[in-house]
Amino acid sequence: MERLGSESSVLRFRAEGKPAQRYVVEFRGRSLARERGKVSIRDRHEVEIKLGSSYPRTMPEIRWLTPIYHPNISEIGMVCLGGYGTHWVPSLNLDELCGMLWDMARFHNYDIRSPYNREAALWVANQSSFLFPLDARALRDLRVALGRVDSHPSAAAVPAPSVESEPASQEPAAPKSSSNPVPGSRAGKYADFVRKFASDLSALKPTLAESSPQVPEAWNGSGVAGPEGMIILDMEVDLRPAPPGPRPGSGPGDEIVFID
Repeated sequence: MERLGSESSVLRFRAEGKPAQRYVVEFRGRSLARERGKVSIRDRHEVEIKLGSSYPRTMPEIRWLTPIYHPNISEIGMVCLGGYGTHWVPSLNLDELCGMLWDMARFHNYDIRSPYNREAALWVANQSSFLFPLDARALRDLRVALGRVDSHPSAAAVPAPSVESEPASQEPAAPKSSSNPVPGSRAGKYADFVRKFASDLSALKPTLAESSPQVPEAWNGSGVAGPEGMIILDMEVDLRPAPPGPRPGSGPGDEIVFID
C-alpha cells in the first residue's frame, strides 16, 4: 500500500492497528454524487476497508464513507464486487482491491444488470450528460508516466517500457518484418510454405495455360491467380470460366484460402 501511494497521484491512505486492520483510502479524482436530486461531479472520496481476523481467507468489509452515485454501491455505501463477493480470492492484494475501487469510482467499471442501487443503474443507462470514464488516470499514474515496471503482480496492467528504456547491455530485439520472418519461427515456416507453394504453382502455370486457353491473364510473378492475395489450393479446380448454373463437383470439399 505504501508503494502504491508513492506511485499514485490519486490515492492517499491511513492505516490503524498493529498490524493494520483498518484502512481509510482517499481517492482524489472525478466521480459522481447525487445531492438534492441533482447528479454532479465529486472530486474527493473516502472508502473504509476493514480486515477481519481471518483475512485474507475471507473478504474484507468495504464501505464508501463519502457520497457516491454508482449502480454497484448502495445508498449507505456498501460495495458490490461482483464475483469476488461470492467467491473471494485470497491472492487478491489490497493494492489490487484499491485499483478495482478506483475503477468503480471513475466509472471505468460498472454493471447495470445486477445493481446495488437500481435508481443509479437506471440513470446511468439513460444519461447523456457525462462521458465515461470520468477520470482517465490509472491508479498508478505516476509509475505509468515514468514508464516504470516492476515484478509486483499488479504491474501487469502497466504498459511495458519502450526499447529505449531497456538497459544498454541487453541485446535489441530483432526487428519485426512480415517480409523477413525469423528462420525457424512459426512465421518463418509459414513463409517457407507459401514460397514453395507459389513456386510449384508457377511451374504448373504453362500446363494450365496450354490446356485452358481461356484462363484469364491474371497471373502475377508468384503464380497467383485472380485478385491479389488469392491462392487456390485445390489443384483439381477448373480455372476456366464456369458455365451458368451449379458447377459439377462443387461442394463443401472445395476450399479457397486467402493469404494476405
